[in-house]
Amino acid sequence: MGRQRLCTLAIVLSVFLVIAVLGEEHVHDQDASDDDIQKPVYKSPTVSGFAYLAEHFDDRERFRTVWVQSQTKKEEIDEDIAKYDGVWAVEEPTRSVQDDDLGLVLKSKARHAAIAALLNKPFKFEEKPLVVQYEVNFQDGQECGGAYLKLLTQEEASLDLTKFHDKTPYTIMFGPDKCGVDHKLHFIFRHKNPINGSIEEKHSKKPKERLEDYFKDKVPHLYTLIVRPDNSFQVKVDGKIVNEGSLLDDFTPPVNPPLEIEDPNDIQPEDWDDREKIPDPTAVKPEDWDEDAPAQIVDEDDLMPEDWLENEPTTIPNPDSVKPDDWDVEMDGEWEPPQIPNPKCEGISGCGPYKQKLKKNPRYKGKWLPALINNPNYKGKWKPRLIHNPEFFNDQHPFRMMPIGAIGFELWSMSPDILFDNVIITDDEDVAKQWADETFEIRRQKIAQEGSSVWRRVVDFTSENPWIWAVYIVGTGLPLLLIIYCCCFSSKDSSDDEKDPLAPNEEPKCPSPEGSASPEDQVPHLSRLDEPSNDNNENDEETDEIIASEKDEQGASGDGPRRRKPNKE
Repeated sequence: MGRQRLCTLAIVLSVFLVIAVLGEEHVHDQDASDDDIQKPVYKSPTVSGFAYLAEHFDDRERFRTVWVQSQTKKEEIDEDIAKYDGVWAVEEPTRSVQDDDLGLVLKSKARHAAIAALLNKPFKFEEKPLVVQYEVNFQDGQECGGAYLKLLTQEEASLDLTKFHDKTPYTIMFGPDKCGVDHKLHFIFRHKNPINGSIEEKHSKKPKERLEDYFKDKVPHLYTLIVRPDNSFQVKVDGKIVNEGSLLDDFTPPVNPPLEIEDPNDIQPEDWDDREKIPDPTAVKPEDWDEDAPAQIVDEDDLMPEDWLENEPTTIPNPDSVKPDDWDVEMDGEWEPPQIPNPKCEGISGCGPYKQKLKKNPRYKGKWLPALINNPNYKGKWKPRLIHNPEFFNDQHPFRMMPIGAIGFELWSMSPDILFDNVIITDDEDVAKQWADETFEIRRQKIAQEGSSVWRRVVDFTSENPWIWAVYIVGTGLPLLLIIYCCCFSSKDSSDDEKDPLAPNEEPKCPSPEGSASPEDQVPHLSRLDEPSNDNNENDEETDEIIASEKDEQGASGDGPRRRKPNKE
């Protein structure tokens, strides 16, 4: 009992020790969370260098003057959904971590929506890179729809943004898009053929990274596109590269067409034999080849079982079935009772006509065909001859795209409340990074702090206080060791503690004088006087016989200790 109490006390003390440590950590986190309850004062970001566009959407008045909603209709679709009547708003995120931090939100779903803004000046693809960066937050997840932006081509002196629609020429389309299980991160640029002036879309290869979480985690993500004058490109999400390559090598269809193409007017000659194998003309069908032999024949060794009732049908009319009272013979036809399984067929091999099983026909060979041999007239697979591609060109500078005059969102979404924020277009990667540091990175840190789990807080607190590992080890290891000790080594002690204090001492005693019992023999076993006997009479008789035998032996010898009658259990 003493050792068990010690184990229990040690376990309780260890638990209190862990609770005390975690309580201190909880107080530490509680103080920190109390500080976070008051949202930090938000300050709109400032551009550290030149930007063709830098939009944080914090100024509603400026937004109304800079951004223009489309007033046109989409062509070649039903009239009731053709109009660009999607609802746009400037407001705080549904999960706001900083007061007055506003963003552009597409409020509506299942509507076409388009909005655009002119750049401070057109971007021309010359000696500096193009850097496009913006935030997207699918605040309600995304079922089907896009959140990509379009960099509109500066074809004329000015762009009429009120007529912005899906056919408006663009130079680059970039951003996330999803429908069903298809998750995309578009980077498409429209390349102008230097020979005939035709325009063709070039699609980048798919990112290797998984994109699913960006559409369903309901937190903002930063999308960055960098296109450099050396024709290289990078696509980043939250500062991490998810796609990169070359404008020349990693797009479909490729920028430059092949030098040679197949002659569309070339025709395969009539005497061109492209059969690699032909039937052997000298082969003869063997005389014993029977093409009419069936694949299976009746197994004559299959005999009908002795208990098979060949004259009994497998089903019989139900004798208990009664014709319904409302049965109309003229309307319903002659009434017949439903069929039920024949009870005579139960428990036997079967009933009815017996059919022998089928087996494979050893004489079956199928239709005879001559063996194939190499075709002596084989000329190979015919292909049209190659000719010079009349539309061939070799553009080694696809970076020199058509200039950009505006940016726009032209979208259709089945999920509402898509938030866009902190859009920047610049030719300096450092400017874009500084812009992200003042906006996205601060917001991401605040969201991470609010959403950190208890385990994350424990890990962070432990990182700040390495000594706490010793307390964790002692607090968790000590109870485990004590439990193992009590379970594995306390059985013997507990049996000693439970021994009846009135039980006789089992150590050898000196023999008492003949004819008298020792004092221990005279003390009844009090702990078992009230217990009912569960032994049967047969066991009692066997016990009495053994005791009588022992008494006879003692009387004959005249010495030796007297033995007590064992207690019945």
